[in-house]
Order: sequence, then C-alpha cells, then structure tokens
Amino acid sequence: MQKAFIQATAYAPHLPIKPPFLLTCDIGSHFEMWMGFSGDYGGYGAGEKIKLDDLLKPEIFDLFVDIFTDPQKRNPEKIRAKVTREVADELAKLASWLEKQQHDPQQVANFLMRCIFTMFAEDVQLLKGEVFTTALKSRWIPKPNRFKSEIESLWQTMNTGGNFGFDAILKFNGSLFADATAFNLPKEQLEVLLAAAEKDWSQVEPAIFGTLLERALDSEERSKLGAHYTPRAYVERLVRPVVLEPLRQDWLETEIVVDQLLKVEGDQLEPSAANKKKAVDLINDFLQKLRTIKILDPACSSGNFLYVTLDLLKNLESEVIRRIADISGKYQSSILIEKQVNPSQFLGIEVNPRAASIAELVIWIGYLQWYFKRFGNTSPPEPILQKFNNIKYGDAVLVWDEKKPAIDPTTNKPRTRWGGKTTKHPVTGEDVPDANDQIPIFDYINPRAAEWPDADYIVSNPPYIGKLYMLERFGEGYIEALRKVYEGKVSDGSDFVMYWWYRAAQLVAKGELKRFGFITTSSICQTFNRQVVSDALNNDNPISLIFVIPDHPWIDDKNAAKIRIAMTVAEAGKKIGTLAEVASEKKNVVMGSKLDKRFQV
Repeated sequence: MQKAFIQATAYAPHLPIKPPFLLTCDIGSHFEMWMGFSGDYGGYGAGEKIKLDDLLKPEIFDLFVDIFTDPQKRNPEKIRAKVTREVADELAKLASWLEKQQHDPQQVANFLMRCIFTMFAEDVQLLKGEVFTTALKSRWIPKPNRFKSEIESLWQTMNTGGNFGFDAILKFNGSLFADATAFNLPKEQLEVLLAAAEKDWSQVEPAIFGTLLERALDSEERSKLGAHYTPRAYVERLVRPVVLEPLRQDWLETEIVVDQLLKVEGDQLEPSAANKKKAVDLINDFLQKLRTIKILDPACSSGNFLYVTLDLLKNLESEVIRRIADISGKYQSSILIEKQVNPSQFLGIEVNPRAASIAELVIWIGYLQWYFKRFGNTSPPEPILQKFNNIKYGDAVLVWDEKKPAIDPTTNKPRTRWGGKTTKHPVTGEDVPDANDQIPIFDYINPRAAEWPDADYIVSNPPYIGKLYMLERFGEGYIEALRKVYEGKVSDGSDFVMYWWYRAAQLVAKGELKRFGFITTSSICQTFNRQVVSDALNNDNPISLIFVIPDHPWIDDKNAAKIRIAMTVAEAGKKIGTLAEVASEKKNVVMGSKLDKRFQV
C-alpha cells in the first residue's frame, strides 16, 4: 500500500490540475485517502484508512460522492473561511459600538478577545453546557444590567478554576483572563454577541482569523473587513521550504532506516521484537526533535505565519505518531502539553501590542483545535492557557534606552516635522502641506540592534515600507538611529525589510539559525536591496539562496491591496537552489474572489 501511495504521488504532478484527493485501494479490504488542497499530501502516514464496510455509513458514502463529483465542497479552507468571515462581521459591529462609547481601544480589544476565547471554549467543550450562550439567552438579554458583573464573575472563575453557579469551570489562567474587566452592553449589543456565539467557533480558521479580527478592532481598518486577505496557500508556499522540507527530509531518512530494521527475511513472519524496539526508539528520537525546535517570526503581526507553521508541524507529528502505532500496536496517549508540538515553540516579535495579543490568541486556538482533533473530548491539563510569554511586544530591529524630544540648537525649542496632512491653497486651490500639522522629532539615546530569541527557523512577512516612505513613517530621529546602528551593513537606500533580511543572514552565517525565509516586495532585486543579499552570499561565511520566487501575487493583509512580492529562503554554505516562477494565474475557485489568485509553480 505504501508503494501504491508513492506511485499515486508520482502521477499527480503530471496532471493538468493537481487533484485534491489521492485514493488507493486494498481490494476487498479498505481504501486509503489523502487530502491535498494545498498541493501537498504529506507522507504515507498522513493518510486515512476507510474500511469497505464503512461505505454503508451515510457520511462516508457522501464523502466519496463529493470526492468524485464536487471535491471543493470538502475544501477545509473554503468551509472555515466562510465561518471566519461571518464571525468577524459580528465582532466588527460590537467593536464599532464600543468605540463610539469612548472606551479605550486596547480595553475594547482585550474585552472582545476574552469573549472570543469564551465562545471558542464553549464550542470545543472546554466550557460544558454552553454556559456563555445560555446566559446570554436566559439572563443577560432579558436583563442587560446583569451582564457586566456576571460575565466578570465567569471570567474570574475561568482564571482560577472553580464553580460558576452549578457548573464546574476548568482553570484557564494564562494572561487572557487575569484581567476580567467587561463593559455594560445594551440589549441590542448583547444580541450581536449572541449572533457571534451561535457561530461554530470550532471551525474558525486561525490562518485568517487574526487578520480579520485586527481589522474588526481597528476603526481605520474596519471598512476593509470584507476585503481580501492573504490566502493560507500563499503562506504555505514560504513555510514549506523553510521549515517543512528539511524536517520531511529528516523524516524520510529516518523511515528508510526504519524500513531496513523491519525488513522480513527468510522464514520470518514478522520483524524481531528487538528490531521493532530499535525502530520505535529511532522514530521517538525524531519526534523529540520535532517537539523541541523553535520557530521565530520577528514581525508576526496577528500570527498567521506562526499558526500555519504550527498546523503543518502538527500534521507531521500526527503522521509520525501513527507510524509508531503501526509498529508497536500502541497509540501514544499522553495529553501533557510538554509532550507535544505546542505553542511554546512558536516565537514572535510584534511592534503593535494589540496584534501581539491577537497572535498569542490565534496560536492557542489553533493548538486547541488540534488537541481536540487528537484527544476528542478529553480536557487538556490545567491551566488550559499556559503563560509562555513567547510573543514579545517591541521593535524587532532597533532598541534604545530613552526617547526624548530633539531640541533645535538655534531656537532651543523642540524640533518638529510635517505630519502628512494637506490643505487647499487659498489661491490655486491645490493641496499643499498643512503648516499647522506638526509632529515632534525625537532623539534616540543609545540605539542598538534588537535581540532576537534563539530559534531554529525564521519565517516572516516584515512590513512593506520602501526607502522613500521610511522617513515619513518613522521620523528623522528613528531613521538616523537605525542607519547609525546598521552603518556599513545595510545601505541607506535599502527598503525597511532588508534590516530583517540582514539580521537573519548573520544568524545563519554564524550557525545560530538553520534556515530563514522572508516575504519581501519584488524590489529585493533592485540595486540597494540586492547588495544586502549579495554581501551575505559572498562573505567569508557564505549563505545560499535555496528557494526563490522573484515575482508572486500577494494580498497585503494590512491594506487589503493586491501587490507583487518575492520569496527568498536561505541556509548556510554554498548550495544550488531552486528558482521558481509563476506559471499561470487565474481566479481562485476556492476563495471565490476577483482579487485572490492561485497559481501553479
């Protein structure tokens, strides 16, 4: 059956469209099925076994009908994207109302994130008996004045564990429920919250949920809520060559040795117990490696790159665990977080405090979705949310001891610059800079490069800010400090993203990082940006570009604009890499959008 799988995966790339499902059949016994809407089916162990007798079950029969007649009905990205959009729409309504009441935006964000996780916890049975939804219907909507005190009481109980009325509540802890502050909501807004609560939160797609939530919470971005966002498939195109391909290569080499150990010769009916133990020990060594690697996104925004990496690693972990079960006949049943691929392995740096909080929430939701997929309704160990502090709030390229207003030595007054606003000229009627729109210029005391946490792989999508816009965005003081710190390393004419690229290249060259991959604008090919890459490829400790797509369609999550980007993946040493090009672009039948694109490489 493994040979049949290898044969099928060899056929698939030569078809006009790569099929979303692979099926093999052990005639008279069972089918084996692999799903690959992203273009990757995983290894042999990622398949699902379906007995012939199971075709008598309506849900299995319907699955096979859909596979052969309308496979897109089974596309998890399409199904979960719809639920996620609906959820974000409801949250945006509530966020907008709260901001009109002059509540602090950060407090609004924290309140809604507590609501979000409470609704998610309910739908995955971490909160039994639909405590939140039932209270909305029976207590809070009929009498809104009860809401604030009672939801705060529920959240305080979720923080510590204990009883809420007649219901036993698990200890969630972490940092999410340490502050249980809520707002008084009128009946109309509680009904909006109920509409959100009645969605199926177990089906929310974390890869896009963070982006939509950030837009819902930002008054300036809320109008773009229904606009396009980066499809998960695009994110995977960078994550796979950076993280998954080297790990899959290690797993393939492990499987080759395992197959040799389990090879039956002569009159043997099965491998010896000693060889089985050696094989299981070898696989456990790989599993331990998988569960200790660290992934860093030093510009993590709302966490979609980290979540997608988590999801792909959990897929590989699941495949490896199945292989152990096949050999030993025993399925690993440990529910301890430290014995699994878990959120502590996914590190982020983010300059926006709200986005940093969303990223942590997204990673935990993604992890718990996987947990319940594996362990069913068995509750995870308490506290449910552990405080790993793996998402750091701060600047990823520059830190300083103090920031203070710059003083003009001729006037002894604080220096200012134009803030960007314009006004109509009274004579010409044209837009001209508004002289009254002045913002302060700061001096940065003792500036230096920011420290990054230790990691094995870096995968990231740093901000798209060209050299012409950096001064306008950050001000003279910041840019002067930045260029002073990176003088002789990153040209003054380079785009902002190249400071990330330089830092990661240095870590790889020193042997402190295995691989990195970045999304940059396609201008990485231009003179000043290219110089940063060229220096890294040709110094005494060279690195190599092992995978490059120089011109790729993209949807910028921040402004929902359609742009062109480049992907670069690098590791140490002199190696031959892969140059990939976009072969074709067409409307994305998965997302159903005029702007979203899919392509074949």
